[in-house]
Formats: sequence, structure tokens, C-alpha cells
Amino acid sequence: MKRIVLTFLLFAFLFLSINSTDQFQKERHSMVKYQIENRGIRDKKVLDAMKTIKRHLFVPDELKYYAYDDRPLPIGYGQTISQPYIVALMTELLNVNKESSVLEIGTGSGYQAAILSEIVKEVYTVEIIKELSIKAEEKFKTLKLNNIHSLHADGYYGWEEKSPFDAVIVTCAAGFVPPPLIKQLKIGGVMAIPVGQPFRVQNLFLIKKISEEKIETEVVTEVIFVPLVRNESK
Repeated sequence: MKRIVLTFLLFAFLFLSINSTDQFQKERHSMVKYQIENRGIRDKKVLDAMKTIKRHLFVPDELKYYAYDDRPLPIGYGQTISQPYIVALMTELLNVNKESSVLEIGTGSGYQAAILSEIVKEVYTVEIIKELSIKAEEKFKTLKLNNIHSLHADGYYGWEEKSPFDAVIVTCAAGFVPPPLIKQLKIGGVMAIPVGQPFRVQNLFLIKKISEEKIETEVVTEVIFVPLVRNESK
């Protein structure tokens, strides 16, 4: 009798585990179709990455059942994980591939870096909040995302030692475009960055580096991001 009960419990546990996994997979694919693809994102590399990377692993446990909602979510320390559509849009704007090296400013939970890791050769991500940087780095190791490299530092200054980059993505709002980030872009490289006042509507800029002396700037859409946190001691 005990053996029958234990066998039943084992099958029940396996069924619930598989069902839970399937549930998140369905929600993830639905997110991509209705929140992202239906809004005009066409890059197959981006769509596939959004289907592959499990967003619920990058939010606090108590919020994992909201992970595939069409909205940002808090991750602690006054920071958020961006709305899925915005993650996809900014990733598509970079126009990167398996030969690309990308700098991300604002690691946060690590979700944007994880998406990029599916598409590019190397991701270099910088986070000023130490607790978030440590958590994200642990997550990358757990998920074996070995082409992501983390740095705890002031993102305003980028990561000069690893430059130049094919693209730069800034996942927090700056009052102006930081000159070091422009400098660290390759000629022909692009940057996606929200620019504007904190906690107000900002403009998402797409910046193209034509030469060392010339850049082109395009306003893509309006967004709202948390502000770029700075190291006030510098």
C-alpha cells in the first residue's frame, strides 16, 4: 500500500512539474506573439530569444506568475525589469548578430543581457547597484550564459577596457547621452538609450556613429525608465 501511495505521489509531482513548465512556455510564446510580434517586431533572432529565455527566472519569486504580463515589474532597490515589448524593441534596434560585441548599461535582473546572449558573441554588462550585480552574475552562471561578462561600476563610464563595441544599450534614463559611451562605440555602431527627466516621459534615442566626429540621432518612441544611477563620489 505504501508503495502504491508513493508511486502515485511521484507521478502527481511529475505531472504538476511538467504542467507548470508547459504553462510558462505557453505564456512565453503568447507574450511573443501578442505583445511583441503583433506590434511590429520582425527580427527572427529577437523573437526566438524572447521565446527561449525564461523571464520568470529574472523576477522575484513572488512575482513569477506576472512575469509574462505586458508591463515592467519591480526587482528591488528602486529598479525594474522592463516591459517585454521594450526589451524586444531595443534589442531589434541594435541590429546585431553572432559576431557582435554589445555593452549594456544597467544589468538589473539580467534579463536584457540574457536575451542578447542568445543573439550576439559577447555581452558586457555594467551595474552600479552591487546587490543586483551579484545576483545577476549568479543567475548567468546558473543558466550557463557564459558569453555574458559582468562589472560592478558606474555605467556612465562604460567599460573602456573591453571597447570598442558594435552596439550599446542603456536600460535606464539619462539626462543626456554620456560621452564615454559614444567614444566606446565602433564606427558604424549604434546605441539605444532613453533620454529625459527621471520618472517622466522620455525619448528612446537610436544613435548611429558615422565617424569619430559625426553621429546621427533618431527619436524612436516615448518611454519611461528608471533613472541612471551615478556614483556620487566621482
